Amino acid sequence: MPRHPLAGRTVLVTGAAGGIGTACARALRARGANLALAGRSASSVAALARELGEEGTLPLGVDVTDRAALDDAVARTVDRFGRLDVVFANAGIAPARPATIATVDPAAFERVIEVNLLGAWRTVRAALPQIIAHRGHVLVNASVYAYVNGAVNSAYAASKAAVEQLARALRVELSPHGATAGVLYPGWVRTGMARPAFGGDDLATRMREAGFPGSFAAAIPAEAVARRVVTGIERRTARITVPRRWQPVGILRGVVNPFCDRLLISNPRFRPLLRALEDGMSGAASADDA
Repeated sequence: MPRHPLAGRTVLVTGAAGGIGTACARALRARGANLALAGRSASSVAALARELGEEGTLPLGVDVTDRAALDDAVARTVDRFGRLDVVFANAGIAPARPATIATVDPAAFERVIEVNLLGAWRTVRAALPQIIAHRGHVLVNASVYAYVNGAVNSAYAASKAAVEQLARALRVELSPHGATAGVLYPGWVRTGMARPAFGGDDLATRMREAGFPGSFAAAIPAEAVARRVVTGIERRTARITVPRRWQPVGILRGVVNPFCDRLLISNPRFRPLLRALEDGMSGAASADDA
């Protein structure tokens, strides 16, 4: 039995309009939670609220880069449901295609950090008074990229490593208040964000296949993540890794990571793709300059 049943509790989910956010919203609502559904597209979260039942849902058009909007979203949630028990800082973005640190568009790099890291920070900070008051729970969506080498995806990896540390610190800092925090570490998930690496971009797809061995290169449905998220919130789990095949990598990261770095450096399939990526990006930059 869950130690913290979700029926009647209120959960704020950012990035609720697609992928993992939508799947988790459906799973949370099925357990009886009231939902504040936050997303940049007001029409999309409104459509999801209608699907899930408007009596127990509150659609919120919110950009997580806007601190004032997040403060307002929390206030509206409390006004509607009387309290906020759980916040799931899920909103995130990834670059449209891979790029090295030397060739990435600086604005694109900084935008990923702004949304993934500072957006999570702003979401959590806005919700903390309610979480502390009701001995609630914070869940932050990181990624296996929190510890996997972020070559050609460095902004995303850096942001996810940072939000992991944010949630780990929170778990300690919230403990005197009887509240908790956890980190979600999804592997590849079948969402729009992952589409470039699964046929949407030929080079990105080939790099994924070369850089991730065997089943580690496979994607799982968002619903599989949602099932684990619901259970993790009910149990106040510190770490949720899905699929579970990534757990040994996370646990042994201090040993595994140097070995994986060397493998990528010497990988005869990955290195030519890396050069092709940089050559293509350099060519594109020259064309834009012209």
